[in-house]
Amino acid sequence: MSQDTADPAEESTDAVTESGGATTERFPQSGGLRQPLEYLGLGVTALLAVAMVALVAFDWLQTLSGPLGGVGEAGFGLYEEAGRALDSLLGTNVFWVSTTLRAVATGVLVGVMALLVGAFLVHRQMALIGETLAHTAFAGVAIGVVVAGVLGLSGSAGQLVLVALVVSALAALGLQWLTAHTDAYGDVPIAITLAGSFALATLVISWGEGNFPVAIDIRGFLFGSHAIVTAGGARLIGVLTVVVVALVVLNYKQFLFITFDEQAARVARLNVRRYNSLLIVMTAVVVVGAMQILGVILVAGMLVIPSAAASQVAGSFREVLVLSVLFGQVSVLVGLGTAIIWSLPSGGAIILVGVCLYLATVAVSGRSAGQLSTH
Repeated sequence: MSQDTADPAEESTDAVTESGGATTERFPQSGGLRQPLEYLGLGVTALLAVAMVALVAFDWLQTLSGPLGGVGEAGFGLYEEAGRALDSLLGTNVFWVSTTLRAVATGVLVGVMALLVGAFLVHRQMALIGETLAHTAFAGVAIGVVVAGVLGLSGSAGQLVLVALVVSALAALGLQWLTAHTDAYGDVPIAITLAGSFALATLVISWGEGNFPVAIDIRGFLFGSHAIVTAGGARLIGVLTVVVVALVVLNYKQFLFITFDEQAARVARLNVRRYNSLLIVMTAVVVVGAMQILGVILVAGMLVIPSAAASQVAGSFREVLVLSVLFGQVSVLVGLGTAIIWSLPSGGAIILVGVCLYLATVAVSGRSAGQLSTH
């Protein structure tokens, strides 16, 4: 595979246009107040995401000694006061609690990074990849339970998430290699990996729980629970979100090119394998982060549903990205808030809100999502 030339990033979108495809500029732009409202919503979402990263940072700082610890306590205290104000408004007594604040921060950040990656997956018809990597991540959690038991560690949710991240990233690269080196249809290696990883997880957990008891609710990883989000897990998601957003921004043109015309990207001497690998590893990162809130069974829905809803009403791929993030935030905030107040599984609540948004966009759009194609 040839390496990138000096200017493929700059030439990629032009090449798509010239080769018979279409860049985002070929789509009709939103008229009236719609586009300003979309970007206003995106700006509010960006500010909210920055605030959640700050929350995670203050939560970490307050564990330190000295002046930094004082700064962390003061900063985190502001979020607790905001939570009490929200409790007063809603008549609840949950949003000032540190575990709830961490869960909200994790949900908001997942709602940003999952949809930035999910939009590319949906338009590459790779929605099943998220489901597969979620099952491999669950196998990582199972392996983490056993490793923690063997080494005498606490087996905290943060440690298990870290192990799941490593396992899922390796599985993502292995899946790409398997797909490239087999003659089977493209979805066969995906189906085999999905079934095999979940089978491994069930066997390891069944054996490990009896021999190495760990104080972790495995059901929370299956169905999603805001209660399993720890300070360490929230910090990890904060770091991963910054990394994923930066990678999407820096490689946006390349991802756009391989999404809508991979063959033309190869002709333009773009290192397609490199960007495919990067995208699939980013998917693994998102899946592991979202698994805490959404659970293994439902995590793929966060990658797909808001992006599918956005595709029904968007006029360009850039607008798909904007609307995907906005729909994702609505799903997370409404669903997670409902789950916290009524003590429901957070994964089910978030996904159900997303499904309602999707059905609403189908009802008002009057078109198929396929009309967004750049070909």
